[in-house]
Amino acid sequence: MTSYVALKFFVVLPIVFLTACISPPATINETERLATRAERVEIIRDDFGIPHIYGKTDADAVFGLLYAQAEDDFKRVEHNYIRAIGRLAEVEGEKALYSDLRARLFMTIKQAKLAYQNSPTSLKALCDAFADGLNYYLATHTDVKPALLTHFEPWMPMFFSEGSIGGDIEQISEQGVKAFYEGEANYLDTTDLAMAEPSGSNGFAISGKLTRSGDAMLLINPHTSFYFRPEVHMVSEEGLNAYGAVTWGQFFVYQGFNQKNGWMHTSTGVDFMDEYLETIIERGEELYYLYADEELQVDTSPVVLKYRDGDTFISKTFATFRTHHGPVTHMVNGQWVTTRINWDPVNALQQSFIRTKTANHSEFRTMMDMRTNSSNNTVYADSNGDIAYYHGNFIPKRDPSFDYSQPVNGSLKNTDWDGLHTVDET
Repeated sequence: MTSYVALKFFVVLPIVFLTACISPPATINETERLATRAERVEIIRDDFGIPHIYGKTDADAVFGLLYAQAEDDFKRVEHNYIRAIGRLAEVEGEKALYSDLRARLFMTIKQAKLAYQNSPTSLKALCDAFADGLNYYLATHTDVKPALLTHFEPWMPMFFSEGSIGGDIEQISEQGVKAFYEGEANYLDTTDLAMAEPSGSNGFAISGKLTRSGDAMLLINPHTSFYFRPEVHMVSEEGLNAYGAVTWGQFFVYQGFNQKNGWMHTSTGVDFMDEYLETIIERGEELYYLYADEELQVDTSPVVLKYRDGDTFISKTFATFRTHHGPVTHMVNGQWVTTRINWDPVNALQQSFIRTKTANHSEFRTMMDMRTNSSNNTVYADSNGDIAYYHGNFIPKRDPSFDYSQPVNGSLKNTDWDGLHTVDET
C-alpha cells in the first residue's frame, strides 16, 4: 500500500471552526469549557463532504470527530447509543423492552460507570472527548431535538465497543430473553445462523511482491447498508493520522489506513460464544447452581426498565440471574441456559484505537495480542509491501471432547473456557 495522506486527493472547502453559539445561563460554564476545548480543533470538509479533523491531541481529534458525526447524522449517533445502553423502549415502546433487558443482562449502567472510572487515563481522555464533542454539538445546535439523550456521558462507549454490524450481543435472541423472563414456555431458537450470501464483507490484500509498483494493495469493501458508516479523516499532533470508516457514534476508524498500515475487517465464522445448561437448586428463597461438587449461589439482581406508553412511561422491574458463565438468557427443555460472550469493553476500546496508530506489521501484530476483536477476521497491508490475514482474534480454549455448537453441561468444570488461544494458534 502506498504511503499518502488522503487529503491530498481532494479540493478543500473553507475551514469550519468549532466555536460557541448561544447557551442557556444554567449551562454557561460548561458551554464555555467546551468552547475553549473546541478552539483546539479544526474541521475541513472536502468536496465530497468528508470531514478531515485536526486536533492537538488524540482526544481533541475524537472531540471533533463526534461533533462532525453529529453534524452529519445526529439521529443515527443517538439511536446507536439508545439501543446500546438499553433505553430503546423509552422511545419505541414495550416492543423494545427485551432488547433493553438483553443489554442490561451483560452490563448495567452502574457497571459501565465503574468500567470507565477504572479505565487507563488515556482511554478516559478519549471517552471524555466523545461525550464533550456530542454535548458541544447539542449546546450549539439548540434547534436539534434529541429523541431521548439530551446529554452524553463518557461511560456510554463501554456499552458500544464492537464496531461491526450489530455486535456479539445481537446473536442472542430477544425472544429467548422474553420467554424466560416472562415465565413463558421453553424457547427453541431455530434460526439458521450459517452465513448466507451476500452476508459478510470483502477484503483483499496483495503483496508488494506481486504488484508492478512493488507496493502492497488493500481493497476495503464493507458490505453494509447505505450510510451505515461515514467516511472520516482524523489527525492529531500525537501521531494519529487515520482515514476510513467509523460506525456512527464510535471514536475509532474501524476500517481504513494511516500513513503506514491498512486494515479491513470481514465477518468471521469463528465460534466465539457458548451456552451452558445450568442445574438450578432451590434452598428456600435462595437459588444455587451445581458446579462440580459444589453448590454456588446464583447472582440475582433487579433491573428496572422503562417503556413509553403514549405520553407516559411505565416502569418494569426484572429479577435477573447469572452464574460465573454469564447471564441466564433463555431456557431449553426446562433447564436454564447462560450465555458467555466476549465482554471486555475497556480492552476492546483500547485495541480498536491502538490499531489506528500502528506503524508496521510488528506493531500491528502486538496490538492483535490483546485479543478482543471477536466477531471479525482482519486483512492487513502496509507500506513496506507486507500483507497479513488474521482468522478471528478472540477464540476461547475449549475441551475438544464436548460439542460446543450445542449448549454444554455447565456443572462440569471441563466445559469452562481455559483462557484464549494465542494469535499464533489461530
